[in-house]
Amino acid sequence: MPNQSQERQATGEGAQSSPAVATIFSETEHPIREHQLDREALKVLYRLRDAGYKGYLVGGGVRDLFLGKQPKDFDISTDARPGQLRRLFRNSRTIGRRFRLVQVFFRGNKIIEVSTLRSRSEYDEGGEGELLASNNTFGTLEEDAFRRDLTINSLFYEIEGRTVIDYVGGVEDLNRGVIRMVGDPDQRFTHDPVRMLRVVRHAARTGFSIDPATSAALRRHSGELMLCPPSRLRDEILKDLRSGASQAWAEQCLATPLWRTLFPFYRHGGRDAQEQGRLALLRILAEMDRVCQSDREERPVRIDDYFLFAALLLPWACSRFHLPGERLRGPQFHERLTALRDEIDRHFAVPFNVPRMAKERISTLLINLSTLHHVGNGKDHPRWLQRKSYYQDCKRLYALYQLSQGRSVQGVSAEDFSSPVQKQKAVEVISAVQGASSSRGRGGGNPAFSSKKSGVFGLRSRRHS
Repeated sequence: MPNQSQERQATGEGAQSSPAVATIFSETEHPIREHQLDREALKVLYRLRDAGYKGYLVGGGVRDLFLGKQPKDFDISTDARPGQLRRLFRNSRTIGRRFRLVQVFFRGNKIIEVSTLRSRSEYDEGGEGELLASNNTFGTLEEDAFRRDLTINSLFYEIEGRTVIDYVGGVEDLNRGVIRMVGDPDQRFTHDPVRMLRVVRHAARTGFSIDPATSAALRRHSGELMLCPPSRLRDEILKDLRSGASQAWAEQCLATPLWRTLFPFYRHGGRDAQEQGRLALLRILAEMDRVCQSDREERPVRIDDYFLFAALLLPWACSRFHLPGERLRGPQFHERLTALRDEIDRHFAVPFNVPRMAKERISTLLINLSTLHHVGNGKDHPRWLQRKSYYQDCKRLYALYQLSQGRSVQGVSAEDFSSPVQKQKAVEVISAVQGASSSRGRGGGNPAFSSKKSGVFGLRSRRHS
């Protein structure tokens, strides 16, 4: 393969004043083959080409195909503008505020996201400004490559010549197994500290090592992570808990100051207690990974956010509140529940903007570990608990706790931790409603969807008007 790493590095640093030189890898120099691409993604790419536009498979799709994995998403970038894309793809919609994306819809609830090539913001190029400065300007292929976070996510695959286009040395880093920031890591982390979580995430999922310069910058800027909006941090953490690689993610975080920045409450107790908590956490997450890695293609499952957070907090709650060993009854149960809820609110719910309903459910699941621990099998579970809507979740969390302790749990499978996601059915219902409303025209039909004279919300049916 061509080896122009020094030239690419030099052009990367000086890209503001002179164009960068891309290394183009022919089909014989990379492992990606066109038949590996999603059929709908190919349809989008070929329609862009036939309409006279440039289209590229970008980001994680190129990375995963290069590594021999099946991509979760096939994202596409193009030189066509959002308005042009909407005219080209009638089965599409425009989303996004900071930067407009076009989602192209296909049968089976398949969505292909198409974005216009973007330029680097002035702030990312060294100007003064705020975190996540506006970045709504369109750009070239080169500018789009240098705007991205990691070198391994900055590659482009184009179907015309079946080549991989590399401006930042991403192919070399994939071959070496290295996670490296594009550009100056100190500057990139300062502009958006969430990038540090993405470095750790991709190191965990790929098993790659973190580039020394990137690792050193991460340690210097880890304290800036909490400057980010709490909802962004919450959503990033959920991605890792749901990824099937949460144990590796936690190990990576624990090896850096990021874990202490995100979850300082886990430093409860002395060194021995903290080490026991670390091991308990890794065992819990290992069991969660087995659930998330189960066969999701034939039976798609989605574990609720509050359950994932309860699993994340379980070792801390067990240590801090002596769960599940201590039997809690009557007033003592309610006092302990109140104390647990208050600490979850202070240490976790407020810093990560966790909704109130989720916080209540997390507290309930954790406190009832004690209830289930001091009874026998399911037949002996208290009737008051069996009547609760959260009873099944309590059983699932306790089963997860037992599995993490090396105990066998009869009849527990991945499906017990979640219910199927009825995406296709929901899409069919929405389509039916939209089709019915469009066929009636403006002002037609029964607005209350009811055969009763009074309608549903006091609106009369049209035929009874």
